[in-house]
Amino acid sequence: CEKSFQTLKDKLTTAPILTLPSGHSCFVVYTDAPGIGYGCVLMQHGRVVAYASSQLKAHEQHYPTHDLELGADVFALKIWRLYLYGTMFE
Repeated sequence: CEKSFQTLKDKLTTAPILTLPSGHSCFVVYTDAPGIGYGCVLMQHGRVVAYASSQLKAHEQHYPTHDLELGADVFALKIWRLYLYGTMFE
């Protein structure tokens, strides 16, 4: 577990972390809502294009899990709509 954490830390703190999107080929969007905020990653060809996060408002912290997960999806789609509009994405 410690080795995996160190590998992840090294990957996130060494260049190049982000890559420019290439055309309109398929994007992959990963989202999560762990209860304190939304976290999202936009990827293309296995490389990270962008990260995004947002803290939950006080009233949102009481939402059920499925509502928070949907909120994270909507958050990601709003932020990256210019990348994703008219393209295939997962």
